[in-house]
Amino acid sequence: MVKLEKITMKVEGMMCAMCESHINEAVRRAVPVKKVSSSHGKGETVVLMEGPVDEAALRDAIDRTGYRVLSLKREPYEKKGFFARLAGGI
Repeated sequence: MVKLEKITMKVEGMMCAMCESHINEAVRRAVPVKKVSSSHGKGETVVLMEGPVDEAALRDAIDRTGYRVLSLKREPYEKKGFFARLAGGI
């Protein structure tokens, strides 16, 4: 089973859905990701990826779009779907 890592970045400057889209596309072009999503309301971008995480490449990709990464947090990703919750309750 492949282990995924979740990277949560606080991003300054997002104001709308187009901002989210610009950041998501920049991240997809810069590093191989399984999933990327951004929220201007929360001011964050969350990336799921396998293998080594190139933090500098992530920061640089977002900085080049005109937004700024304020912080970056890494943690193992565990899927929390319906069946995972059932198995955890046994």
